[in-house]
Amino acid sequence: MGASSHRLVECRPVPSLVDRFLPPTPLARKLSAQSILFAVGEGFFLTGSAVFFTHIVGLSAAQVGLGLTVAGVVTFFFAVPLGRLADRVGPQRMWAAGALAEAVLYLAWPWISGFASYVAMMIVLQLVSGAGGAGRGAYTLGIFSGEERIRSLAFMRSALNIGFTFGALLGGLALATNSDSLIRMVPLATAAILGLNAALISRLPRTSHDEPKVTPKQVITPGALRNKGFLALNVCDGVLSTNQVLLNVVIPLWLVQETDAPRVLLAWLFGTNTVLAVLLQVSASRGAESVPGALRAARISAAFFVLSCLIVLVTHDTIGWVTIALVWLGHVTVTGAELFQSAGHWGLVAELSDPDRRGEYQGAARLGGTVGQVWAPAAYTFLAINWGTPGWLLIGGIVVVAAIGIHPAARAAERFLQADHSGEATRLPA
Repeated sequence: MGASSHRLVECRPVPSLVDRFLPPTPLARKLSAQSILFAVGEGFFLTGSAVFFTHIVGLSAAQVGLGLTVAGVVTFFFAVPLGRLADRVGPQRMWAAGALAEAVLYLAWPWISGFASYVAMMIVLQLVSGAGGAGRGAYTLGIFSGEERIRSLAFMRSALNIGFTFGALLGGLALATNSDSLIRMVPLATAAILGLNAALISRLPRTSHDEPKVTPKQVITPGALRNKGFLALNVCDGVLSTNQVLLNVVIPLWLVQETDAPRVLLAWLFGTNTVLAVLLQVSASRGAESVPGALRAARISAAFFVLSCLIVLVTHDTIGWVTIALVWLGHVTVTGAELFQSAGHWGLVAELSDPDRRGEYQGAARLGGTVGQVWAPAAYTFLAINWGTPGWLLIGGIVVVAAIGIHPAARAAERFLQADHSGEATRLPA
């Protein structure tokens, strides 16, 4: 008899409509819920922070900005040491401890007064946040793998956007009362929310990286700062992430100073960005779980970025509804740059970090990313507002150079890890 023409067909359950819009695993759903809770607390405080710092702490706007800058500079130099600490104590322990310390620090805000105490508080708060962030990054990279990792991270980012939206609404309600007494209570409410967040983190399952391992004691592997390709790719990725500067600083200033668009359009721009980030982040992340896929996402991000520059620059000479439509479209395209850059960043950092040093590599990624973006607010604003069309074209050119440079940097980082794991580590006698 001839071979049977019948084949065994594997039956797979068809996901329901609800399942398609939920994170892929129970753990990813817990982490998404945690992301919402954290963002509600942070968004609540951030929305009213300008009023709190000026009316309650008694600072000028210039002092608020200076304090943030000083804290940012200090934290920059501690990025890698905090990452190493996360590797030593375990990512989940570090994350939970950082989250709890942050909640406790918020309890002190109502009693902070004057510039010196404000700066000290901001430095400690940023260091604690950086420590927790290093633990969170290492934990989420270690607990997931492959396609599940990128998809889960995308859902968590969408959850953050949802949480920040609710937090902003709560902050707006507090501001609407015009009551300094109520504003003084905002950090206390934030502390309560962040305390619940810390409790939730402490109940998450441990990763293998959280347990003591023999490898770090017996093997000395090259640290993240010696992986020049990894640092370079994060500098390039930091340049690509300056889409946030375009989104939150340059385009709003351009709208107000250089176009005839009504200022109320700003609310619609940020609303559109939030909705698109929630709805499309998961779709934009598909395929970014490998180095080639992540680099493809970086190229798409750069293309959206440049397209946004080309659209917005012409609004200087348009009028009425044409201006409104083009500015809105420019904001939509830069949102596309944001979504694909995030996906590419996750894939590159996940695939090109040493599994035994995830925390340290998180710190190195933050270090390189800061170098790539810290100059952008001043530079982009000057180029766009003062130079006009040539300035916008130069901004686009900077991003194109970064998109080109990230490819050889990623290959160099890959070669470094391959050489390391093929036997270049120095073993100590037992």
